[in-house]
Amino acid sequence: MRVRRATADDVSRIMDLERGSAPAAHWSRQQYESLFATSGPQSAERVILIAGDETAGVGSEIFGFLFARRVGVEWELENIVVAMRRGGTGRLLLTELITLARAAGGCAIFLEVRESNQDARAFYRRMGFDEACVRKLYYASPAENAVLCRLRLI
Repeated sequence: MRVRRATADDVSRIMDLERGSAPAAHWSRQQYESLFATSGPQSAERVILIAGDETAGVGSEIFGFLFARRVGVEWELENIVVAMRRGGTGRLLLTELITLARAAGGCAIFLEVRESNQDARAFYRRMGFDEACVRKLYYASPAENAVLCRLRLI
């Protein structure tokens, strides 16, 4: 398996994978396409990663994706979806993000996770994240608290 940066040509495959994952954040095509739009000087830097087969070229099958953004020295993991849990794809993607964030001088990565998503919370703890606080009723459909997690990079 190989990780590469995604392109706008990957949006359909990203959406297919996301739609097949019940716990994933569900975004519209327009939201996904806007991630690839050119950004102005005040915009956050985006990192969009795809995990795929060895060729991992545009049009090849993808096994997972990750979206993150940098604002100053902090990073936010916005969405991560894998086709098969416990297959190593999530670890591969998140490790690549951590490497990129450190190389860019980042001091921390933050994320929110549904309070009920025990598997994801355990995964993030294994990856070194601390649970910092709870955001009451952060999620809708269904309404649920979010746990804010932080990974210190320095």
